[in-house]
Order: sequence, then structure tokens, then C-alpha cells
Amino acid sequence: MSYDTQVPPAAPQVMRNGLGTAALILGIIGTLSGLIPLFFWLAGILGLIALILGLVARGRVKRREANNKGVALTGAILGLAALVLSVVGLVITVTAVSDAVEEIDKAVKDSAPKDPSASAKAPSDSASKAPAGDAGKKDKGAGLADGDTSVYDDDLKVTVSDPKAYTPGEYAIGHTKGNTAYKVTVLIENGGKEKFDTTLVSLSATAGKDGVAAEQIFDDKIGAGFEGTIMPGKKATITVAFDAPKDAKNLTVEVNPGFTYDASQWELKVG
Repeated sequence: MSYDTQVPPAAPQVMRNGLGTAALILGIIGTLSGLIPLFFWLAGILGLIALILGLVARGRVKRREANNKGVALTGAILGLAALVLSVVGLVITVTAVSDAVEEIDKAVKDSAPKDPSASAKAPSDSASKAPAGDAGKKDKGAGLADGDTSVYDDDLKVTVSDPKAYTPGEYAIGHTKGNTAYKVTVLIENGGKEKFDTTLVSLSATAGKDGVAAEQIFDDKIGAGFEGTIMPGKKATITVAFDAPKDAKNLTVEVNPGFTYDASQWELKVG
């Protein structure tokens, strides 16, 4: 009687190639992300993971647990490249942000009023009236008088005329019965070399000794603000009205040409 002593063949070893493939995929995505400086953070994360997975996969190849040596090596190289690109992107991004901050600071400084006490003709019938007192020696911290001009470093000039009594329309918005309305003319002259966008120009006012808010009045005749662009050497004028308490003796009008400018104030006598 005989027995079959043949040993069955060993099952084929399954190759563990997953890490190498993952390293390649992450390395490709990380490298592509690194080409965009703003995505330096993503390139750094993916590049680091790809490099680690690629090196681990190479170890598996040496132990004959995997057979995708080229894929693992490529993934590790791309991971390293993504890390390098992430560093370059970080430097570019930080430099760009720093330059932008410097430009904003410069714009703010350039748009500060040169001398709020500088005087110019007002855009109304009171244009020929000189500002009260010696405007050239007026305290810069004090408000401007009617007809005074605030001149900015970019040669933008803002002038506010003296207030005149105004009768709001029947359906006016912003007028309270018993209060007195006053209208002023605001002139903006672009003396610089660049066009000026009036979109961000804002107007506000307070009235009386307590400085209560003076609402701007809107009706069918008055209330529209500045629109469009003022080209170099050109001017734009609007008339606005504010609602003040009946016993108010002064009206403080503030004009802010934009967020990169300092606002200027005019102390106007009313009543």
C-alpha cells in the first residue's frame, strides 16, 4: 500500500502595492497644488504624506512584499517636490501680503488731508465770501468754515458751502415736523492725475450744542449723492439737505471721500 506524499504548492504571495500607489497619487496632487502659491499649505501636507508613504512602500519592495518599486519611488520624489514648492509658495504669499499691506498704508498716508485749513471758493453764491478768521493760521484740529476746502495729498479737493434754509417736499424722507432743514452744496475737484471714483463718498451731519444726528433729507428735488467717476481736472457738485432741531445754532457736516481717506468736517452756522 502506497501513500501520496506530494506537498501541495504554496499559495502565491499577494503584493502589497497600495502604499506606493497612494504615494504617487498624493504626490501628483501635491505637486500640482504647489504650482499655485496660495495653495502652499495643501502642497505641504500632501507632499509630506506622499514622501512618507513612498519611503514606506520602498521598504516593502525591499522585503519583497510589494513589486511596484518605480511607482513608490516616483511618489516619494513627487512628495519631495511638493514640499519644495510649498516652501516657495509660502515665501511668495508672505511677500505679496506684505507688499499689499505696504501699498494700503501708503495709500492711506497719501490720502490724508494736506492742510484742512486751506481755503478755496465755495461752489455756491457765497463763493466770494472769505472764511471767517485767518484760515492759513487756523488750528488744524478745528472744523473748517463754510467755503473752506480740504485738500488731500493726491490733490483731491472737497469744499462745502454755507447752509441755506430749505423747505422739504410733501413726501420728504428724513424730515421731522418742527425741525428746520438746511441745504449745503458739496464740491469735489479732482486735481490729481488719476480718475476718482465717487462710489465710496459718504456724507453725514450733526446739529446743535449736543451734536444730535442730523438726518439727510430725500425728496423729489434733493438727496441724490455723487455718481460715477471724476476725471483729472474735472469737478462734481451735489446739493444735500439735513434736518436740524429748530433751536440749533450750528451744523457740523462731515465728508469722507472713501475708506482710504480721512474725513473732513465743516462747522457751519445756522439759525
